[in-house]
This record gives sequence, C-alpha cells and structure tokens, in this order.
Amino acid sequence: MMKLLEKLAGERAALPPKFTGKAILMAGLGGMIAISIAALMSARLDQLLVLGSFGASCVILFAYPDAPFAQPRNVIGGHFLSSLIGLLVVSQLGVAWWALGLAVGLAIAGMMFTRTVHPPAGSNPVIVWLVASQGAFSWQFLWFPTLFGAIIITIVALIYNNLTREGKYPKYWL
Repeated sequence: MMKLLEKLAGERAALPPKFTGKAILMAGLGGMIAISIAALMSARLDQLLVLGSFGASCVILFAYPDAPFAQPRNVIGGHFLSSLIGLLVVSQLGVAWWALGLAVGLAIAGMMFTRTVHPPAGSNPVIVWLVASQGAFSWQFLWFPTLFGAIIITIVALIYNNLTREGKYPKYWL
C-alpha cells in the first residue's frame, strides 16, 4: 500500500514549458476554424459531420501538431477504427454496460495494434453506445460523421498548420 501511495505522489517533474501568447491564439483559432467548417458543411449538406471527440482532436491537431497522435494517419485511422469497433460491438452485443467497456478496450488495443492511436477517438465507442442506447443505431455513423468529419478537420489542419507554422505538417502519412 505504501508503494502505491509513493507512486501516486508522482515524479515531481517540472511543468511543461508555457505556450507563447501567439501559440495559444493560433491553436485556438485553428480549432475554431476546423470545427466551424465541419459544422458549416454539416448544415449545407444536411449531414452530420461533427462528433464531440473532434473538439479534443482539435486540441491535439492545433496545439501539438508534431505529436504522433496528431498525424493524419492517427486522426483519420483512429477515429474510423474506434467507431467501427463501437458499431461492431453494439451490433453484436447490444448496449450492455460491459459491452461498452469491451468496445473501448478493443478500440484502444486496435489503435495500438494498427499504430493509429489518437486519444480522442477512444471516446467514439462511447458515442456509438450512447446513440444506440437512444434507439438510433446506424452503420452510416461510420461514414457520417466519423470518416468524413475526421477528414475535414485533418484537411483544415494540413492547410492551417502549414500556413501558420515554421515546421512541416504532417510528420508522416502512412
């Protein structure tokens, strides 16, 4: 028990460096633009293209664009795979509490196995489960909003990050 308490105290490492005011402004603006474009396209196409997890994706895409989790392969692949797993689990096992846990665990393992880890995508099976629990299960969720929404925010990140930053984005594709 004492060893656990010692571990819970943490390593007492220093906080990460502060973001500059410019970096804060530019990341916030990038996220605003990405979600606004996805929402506008949703309205114009009369097709849902926004997920709650995309807000968290924007944090990674615009505040940490050099991180592995921010690369297009991870954003698009992670969202797609996690929603697919959520849909498969719900379609086969229903909306039981344990099925939700299984779906999230399988999504994490699947993203790790395919090297498409994108932490916000871990919430997609939860979103699928919540929608299905309201009687609105649909395989279309995999395409709209998941895949096309993830592609939209990634395209915005590609353009925005390369126009506003010194570094290149992405670091890798496949």
